[in-house]
Amino acid sequence: MGKYLLKRLLMAIPTLIAISMVIYLVLALAPGDPLGELANSPSITAEVRENIRRALGLDQPIHIRYAKWAIAFLTGNMGYSFVSPVSVSTLIWQRLPTTLWVVGLAYFFSLLIAFPLGILSALKRYTWLDQLVTTCAFAGFSIPPFFTGLIFIIVFSVNLGWFPFIYDSTLVVNDINSLMAQAKQAMMPIGVLVLFQTAVLMRYIRAAVIEQLNLDYVRTAYAKGLSSRQVIIRHVLRNALIPVVTLIALDIPTVFTGALVTEQVFRVPGIGSLLIDAINRSDTPVVMSITFIYAILIVVFNLIADILYGVLDPRIRLTLNGLK
Repeated sequence: MGKYLLKRLLMAIPTLIAISMVIYLVLALAPGDPLGELANSPSITAEVRENIRRALGLDQPIHIRYAKWAIAFLTGNMGYSFVSPVSVSTLIWQRLPTTLWVVGLAYFFSLLIAFPLGILSALKRYTWLDQLVTTCAFAGFSIPPFFTGLIFIIVFSVNLGWFPFIYDSTLVVNDINSLMAQAKQAMMPIGVLVLFQTAVLMRYIRAAVIEQLNLDYVRTAYAKGLSSRQVIIRHVLRNALIPVVTLIALDIPTVFTGALVTEQVFRVPGIGSLLIDAINRSDTPVVMSITFIYAILIVVFNLIADILYGVLDPRIRLTLNGLK
């Protein structure tokens, strides 16, 4: 197992290097000028703009700019934004708590809801309960989040006036009242994300459990006299979790990048809205840092998934231990 993970880690290094090179090349060749906003300012001359471009290193060849960025990133320096007069790491740390609060809580609640509903729907398949849960799940992932967000705003904010439809980024939590206000303004974006993510996870969990229920080892376990509870917990769920772990391992890094559409609908100042703004303004350092950190998280959580495979299924652990 250790040798296998070491090999995967060594393979991940050139993979991440290739990903970073591709992302940097695409961003460098993409249309748009980070200094385009300065071109419309009559107080900034062409000479000043050229000096700014030289100070930002935009006059250098792409390979030199990439090498400088890569060396700086390895030392923890993500550079400075082309648009905001602050470092990229500062911008990310400013937005990250909001993203973790909204998107992180939404994914946590989705897991809490999806697991019991998916398992119950699989065990009670083709009953009225299964049809009800399946119908709600289909509706959940068929309706796009931006449309659900608009419905939430019209119903709960405009008509009922229960929640604010614009997220107040200036709110500071220092007492119980401000905490309640923070929870109220996060209710609708969290609700939109929970509806969509729960539907996807629940359907995936249901399919994984049903697939295991039809296998021979389940019939053998029942024939040996094990109770339904023992068969489900000890055998079915353990094997059904293997593909689900892959889905969750790939989903968790998306918590860092935020919910792009939902954050735009509710004006949530998270990583997702920061990424969209950076793309629109051709702010290469911000876009590069966010996308590359996301790639790193994907690789890391894939390694974590490999470890969990061995914990859930001893056969996988023995296979990995046998790899040379």
